[in-house]
Amino acid sequence: MPSRTTAIREPKAPRIPASLTPADPLEHELRDDGTYIALNWGPVDLVGHDVESVDFERCRFTDTRLSAGTLRRAGFADVAFAGCDLANLRLFDSRAFNARVRDSRLTGMSWTDCGFRDVLFDECRADLSDYRFSRFKDVVFRDCNLQEANFQGADLSGVRFENCRLTGAQFSDATLNGTRFTGCDLWDIAGVGSLGGAILAPSDARSALPSLAAALGITIAD
Repeated sequence: MPSRTTAIREPKAPRIPASLTPADPLEHELRDDGTYIALNWGPVDLVGHDVESVDFERCRFTDTRLSAGTLRRAGFADVAFAGCDLANLRLFDSRAFNARVRDSRLTGMSWTDCGFRDVLFDECRADLSDYRFSRFKDVVFRDCNLQEANFQGADLSGVRFENCRLTGAQFSDATLNGTRFTGCDLWDIAGVGSLGGAILAPSDARSALPSLAAALGITIAD
């Protein structure tokens, strides 16, 4: 009998209404305990806000600047980001569900002790981003620059990294059961001892070989 191949499921797409109310930065100013539903955030400036217990539901962000701020206990459910600047945004104890982040700048962005479910990061510049102690379920990083990203202590079980640059990324004490790397650059990654249970394509394994050898005290000679 022919063998069956289990299809790899894509993260659930955000459920965003076709018609959204344009967000007004004055009327919809970010504030503590704020809830923002079915809003279309365009190229507005939300830089440097420091708020907690804020929730975004069924919202679309396009060319929005939400950088260099701090969000605590934030929630993002059924949201889409496209062409946004999220650089150096810091989030703590926050959640993202059914989300898409495409063609956005996440350099230095920090998600500490956060939760992700059904999230796709696509064609993002996310170098130096930080996901320490966060938990991931049904998450895909695709065509992203994750150079020197920090996944220390994160639960990355089942996450897929596809065609990503992970040079110098940190995986110390991370959980990678069933984590898939395909077409990725794993040169000089740290925490290779945590790669147990991960699934690497042959080319990915070759790029990780120097780090694996160094961790095991193996000298690769010409």
